[in-house]
Amino acid sequence: MFRVGSLKSYNCEQCGNDFVSRTALRYHFRAKHLGKVHCEKCGREVLRKTLQDHEAANHERITAEKQGCFWDMPPKREAKFVAMEMSTSCRMCPRQFGTIHSREHHEKQDHHFTASKRAQMATGLSPGNILDYKNPTELKRFVEEKLRPIPGPASIACATEIEAVINLLKECFPLPVARLIKGGSYIKGTDTQGCSDVDIVLFSEAFENLEDCKKKLPEVINDLGKRLKKSSWASRIMMEKRTHLSLRFHFKCYKNHHGHSFDIMPCYDMLGPAPSRGLKQSFYHKIYLCNDTDEIQLYSMSLLQYQVEFIKASTMAVKDLIRLVKHWFRTSFAKPTAQNKFRRLPSSYAVELITISIWQLAGKPVFFSLVQGMRAILKLLVRYPEMCIVWHKHYSPNSTIFKKVIQKKTRPFVLDPANPTFNVCENSNAWDEVAHVARRSLLKPLFNGVQAKEPWLFTNGW
Repeated sequence: MFRVGSLKSYNCEQCGNDFVSRTALRYHFRAKHLGKVHCEKCGREVLRKTLQDHEAANHERITAEKQGCFWDMPPKREAKFVAMEMSTSCRMCPRQFGTIHSREHHEKQDHHFTASKRAQMATGLSPGNILDYKNPTELKRFVEEKLRPIPGPASIACATEIEAVINLLKECFPLPVARLIKGGSYIKGTDTQGCSDVDIVLFSEAFENLEDCKKKLPEVINDLGKRLKKSSWASRIMMEKRTHLSLRFHFKCYKNHHGHSFDIMPCYDMLGPAPSRGLKQSFYHKIYLCNDTDEIQLYSMSLLQYQVEFIKASTMAVKDLIRLVKHWFRTSFAKPTAQNKFRRLPSSYAVELITISIWQLAGKPVFFSLVQGMRAILKLLVRYPEMCIVWHKHYSPNSTIFKKVIQKKTRPFVLDPANPTFNVCENSNAWDEVAHVARRSLLKPLFNGVQAKEPWLFTNGW
């Protein structure tokens, strides 16, 4: 289910600020933006007549290291499945606040985080960005040739090697494995040629309960790491910085042509392979009442199979659109600096869910234009405070937990279809930056003159 509300405000398309009347907006535009354009390289707003001088003075000597953009960085996995505190965490310092409003007030007052500063920190369009394409055919070709995983023998060999790694994990795991769950973009079918991740949850009956699991995890993870380093596959496994709940490594796959990021999470099995509806409701109630962040992560691991099934059921066309939106995130945002190193963009799971919701709102078309789909998503991201998306496959709209969560929701709101206690948008503290870059992206050549067509006419109201 998808709902978008209406706000009585007038938004400046240049900087994103809201005003109570058209008159106030016109006055603001004349005073702050008239005759100015955004520099595509640094995001700053400069006078149109001085743009060339600005580019020459400010960009010719900037090195790739200094001007590095988000797309140059290796994909950084989220440290937690559920990080509800992130939305109220400051982008510039480690401080946390009780509400998003308090966090935003702090950023403005203590860090002078103005609309202009936000534009500068957010924008980082890569050279040859897809937004510079002139027609839908170019975009479709790019997705088929550059984003979709290469089919054929390489794909078959890749699948074989990933299964071999999973078998290796079961062999090296220091405890008996009762069952495992596979997740990540590779398993869901939303991976790209340059970015693929695999999540493995290993359940063991050696854990007596959740508390016992928490206690034993550090030793189990450390032992698993040591055994993998001694295995015959050690030369193809590059260990990454582990978390206290998981082991992470990068695996060189199929003749070293590409790789996969693995996240291995041992866990106590709280649900089992086929839980009853009653057991699920009791499980959700325990998560809702839980105040221990580590326990919440462990609870969430048991729901991975349902999250994977939800995304995996999408059509190939929807998965291509998901790949495209993920690529947009990787190639359109500036890399975090020391000044805003605590910034967190939306998680890949949030991107997947938002994309699926837009497709469902369009009537679940089998075939559709990627340009139209991308345009619809960007327009929604611009209006992120109005976003309210929920599904009811695993929990009822009449359940007590759902009613409590929906009553105190914060926007944007995208409720995990497998977990009624978790708004996936709370993993990010930079939705205003997302809206700014989305607004700028809609002005690029790819969308010039593009009007909404069936089945995307609902975006005309946006």
